[in-house]
Amino acid sequence: MEAITLAGIRETPLSVDEVLAAVQDPRAGGTAFFIGTVRDHDHGRGVARLAYSAHPSAGERMREVMEKVVADISGDGRPVRRVAALHRVGELEIGDTAVVVAAAAGHREEAFEACRRLIDDIKAEVPIWKHQTFGDGAAEWVGAEG
Repeated sequence: MEAITLAGIRETPLSVDEVLAAVQDPRAGGTAFFIGTVRDHDHGRGVARLAYSAHPSAGERMREVMEKVVADISGDGRPVRRVAALHRVGELEIGDTAVVVAAAAGHREEAFEACRRLIDDIKAEVPIWKHQTFGDGAAEWVGAEG
């Protein structure tokens, strides 16, 4: 799909500039971004370490999710011009960028809607799992419930 300009799962640090460049379009009047970073806590507990793992199909599944978001929103006659998404895997430090999604559309409403759907649907449907270790040594997997 032409609107998907960048989609990937990477072990290297993510570049917000790369994602911005991927969604630039002279037909777009609005561009919305979401940047997810590793925080130092979760549910009131201090996080010491965090790692993301992905199923081998995660990249393909991410692209499918992106295609559906673009089709759903554009199908209402409100074209989403370009979308991009990158997710990091491997060991991450507190403050590292874990995911970047962006959407460019003719107007801000569609850009915001597409961006929100992208991050929500990627988190819900792409097989990427987070393993976090807390300050007390306890650990848990997040997103591996199924």
